This record gives sequence, structure tokens and C-alpha cells, in this order.
Amino acid sequence: MIYDALIIGGGLVGAAMAVALKQQQRRVALLEIRPPAADTAKLEQGWDARIYAISPANRAFLQSLQAWPSESRIQAVCRMDVRGDNGGRIEFDAEAIHAERLTSIAENRWLLAALWQQIRALDIPVFTEAAAAIATEIDSATLTLDNGETLKTKLIVGADGAGSWVRGQADIRVKEDAYGHHGVVANFHTEKSHGGTAYQWFKNGEVLAYLPLPGNKISMVWSTAEPEKLTLLPPEALAHAVTEQGGGILGKLSPLSPAFAFNLILRRPETTVAQRIMLIGDAAHTIHPLAGQGVNLGFGDVIEFAALSRGTPDLGAHQLLKRYMQNRLEPVRTMQLACDGLFRLFGNQSLPALPWLRNNGLNLVNAAAPLKHQMIKHAMGL
Repeated sequence: MIYDALIIGGGLVGAAMAVALKQQQRRVALLEIRPPAADTAKLEQGWDARIYAISPANRAFLQSLQAWPSESRIQAVCRMDVRGDNGGRIEFDAEAIHAERLTSIAENRWLLAALWQQIRALDIPVFTEAAAAIATEIDSATLTLDNGETLKTKLIVGADGAGSWVRGQADIRVKEDAYGHHGVVANFHTEKSHGGTAYQWFKNGEVLAYLPLPGNKISMVWSTAEPEKLTLLPPEALAHAVTEQGGGILGKLSPLSPAFAFNLILRRPETTVAQRIMLIGDAAHTIHPLAGQGVNLGFGDVIEFAALSRGTPDLGAHQLLKRYMQNRLEPVRTMQLACDGLFRLFGNQSLPALPWLRNNGLNLVNAAAPLKHQMIKHAMGL
């Protein structure tokens, strides 16, 4: 059997690609050595510290895949409050642009469970053996597994994360620029209601975000060059530090989950396609999480390819892959440059004039309603 597409990596983006292509009646298979549980009854306890801000466009996409989690685990964000380090402030409000919500906060494991329920419902074959080698020809590709089994396909999709094995097999070089920061994440119970508001602060070269969860709960993301000052703290001391950094805006915070840290690196591969191979999600691009757009870019990859390939007999055709790469280049680079520029603007503490410039810039944009509304609509995928 020759598959139309063989997707390596069953995370959010890879799973979404499998479901989207299967809905087009494609012969699709998925390689994932650790398939996640899809039984949501086992997910009720606790709150996942890995959360995502899903744009309205991608929420609609996941709903079209019948893979949107129960709204009981989703928090609609109706307002965003972003504050600079010297009086600057910009606020976004869903009502001002006649929208129901700006974004939706969802936990990784619930999104993953919803997608994998569809993978199983659609009988998409799942291989759990590790991959050993890829060989490509003009008209097909072969994936060899560790057990010696070979799988033939028209297209191999690398959805295997930032350290992509597929990318290495395709000999695609990647430019990596480390931010010198880690993202520290943890969840907290709040004394005061967040009211569906997401908060973000730029302080002393660091970025702190409060992302609302259902009930009086938030997920915190803190970008810092000194992650140990947070990860080594006892839970109550960490909650106190996060409360203080946020100016006590939601009252006293109480710990709900342990903190963990991940390295922040901007990755830009020289290409996202090769002969019979394409990259999506973090294998194709990573960005600073300050705008919460990483997974949205990945879903955007899936949406674009699914639209381009509809009705096309050969998913791995050179012209199709080339067009996919060209169409995704501008939105991905634009978001990477915007996030990188914002981080470096507020991260630079050496130039005396910068605090005045960046904070007044926030205030000026906040006062320019048309520009502000256009910015938020772009981020929402509208």
C-alpha cells in the first residue's frame, strides 16, 4: 500500500493534519511512539500547565474537525491588558471589534485528547515503532522503522517538534537564535476574578503573562534569563513572587501546579520543503511565546496545505509543496519578526531613551483605535 501522506509526530499540529487530510478521504497514517490517552474522564483532575491561546480562526478549524474540547475546560478571553515598563499600556476589547471573544485559552492535553478521539474514530493507522531512515525518489518516499518495516508514501510530513528528526533526515539547515531566556509556566488560583482578561507585563527585560482559566484560575508564563529564581522556589513562595510581579492585580495567588521551564529559541529553517517532504508546526518555525501564536502558526500550516491540496491527486508533488512554502513564508516571518522585535525592544535596558520610546509607542497605538483594531483582528486570524 502507498499512503497519500505519512505524518511523523502526533502532537497537536501533526494530529490536526492527519484528521484534516483523512476528512478529504486521503490514505493517511501517523507515526507516534507515545500515543496520548483520548479518555477525557481521566483528564478531569488538575490543570495542565501547558496551555494555548487559540485564535477564533483556529477554533473554527478545530470545530470543523470535530476536535474542539468541552467548553467547560475553555476560557474565553474578552479583554487583553498589556503594560510596559514605564507607564505604557495598550488594551484590547472584544466588544470594540464586535467579536464574541479575542481568543480561547485551552489546555494541551484536552486539545490533544479531542484530536486523538477523531484519529481513532476515523480509523487512521498509527505506528508506534521509532523511525530509522527516510529515502525519497521523484514519485514516492519510503520510511524505514526500527523493526525493519518499510512504509511507502507520496509525502512525509515532519510534525515532530523543534528538534525535528525529519528536518535532519532531509538535511535542512536551520538558523537558531537563542533568546537567553526560559519560559517558566505554572497554574494558580486567584483571590479575585479575572473576568476573562489576559494580562501581560514587560518589566526589567522580562515578560510576565497571566492567562485566564475557567473559574478563579490562571496560567502564568514568565520569560526570564534566570529561571532558577522561580523553579527552585517552594510553591507558596513562587505564588508570592508571581503575585508581586503582577502588582497584586488579581489578589493573592495560590499554587495549583508545579513550575517548569523551557528554553526560548527563534528557529528559521532554510526551507520547509524538500523532495517528498514538508515541515509543519515547530519543525518549521518557533517564535517567542509573548504573543501566544506558536501553535496558531502550526494550525495555519495545516489549514493552508489542506486548502491547497484539495482535489490534488499527488500530495507530494513538487509544485504543490513549493506553493505551500511560498504561501506560508509571509505570515510566519511576519509573526516571528513582530514577536522578536517586541521582545528585543523591551529587553534592551542599556539605551536611556528606549523606555520613553517604547512606552509612548504603546500609548500611541492604544489611542489609535483603527490601528489597534486591525492589529488584534490580524492576530485573531480575521
